[in-house]
Amino acid sequence: MSAGDDVVARYFAAVNDEDWTALRNLFTADAVLSATGARTRHGREDVLAYYPRVLARYAEHLDRPTRRLDFASTTVVEIAFAGRTVEGRPVAFDAIDVFDLRDGLIARLASWYDTAAVAARLA
Repeated sequence: MSAGDDVVARYFAAVNDEDWTALRNLFTADAVLSATGARTRHGREDVLAYYPRVLARYAEHLDRPTRRLDFASTTVVEIAFAGRTVEGRPVAFDAIDVFDLRDGLIARLASWYDTAAVAARLA
């Protein structure tokens, strides 16, 4: 699979670039997003509304995949997040994303990280 065909790689590029149009094109119409500490989102538009809201608190952010495991239609990615809040505080944490793919698009995404530790860093 070429990098251009790799929906997971394109996902991280779109999130890091805050390219919401590119991100929109990576999800199925009936996509589901489950993120630790947030309500489950259903449908492409509901999923996409999550990203600008969550990332608004960061002046800079980078999700850097550090390890990837591919199993049939599921991909698991370990992520090192690094960023700086709009107030200038550095924030770094590890996360895991689990992607379920269908027809070359993201049908379900589960995102896991220590919300209490991140909230403490943001406070």
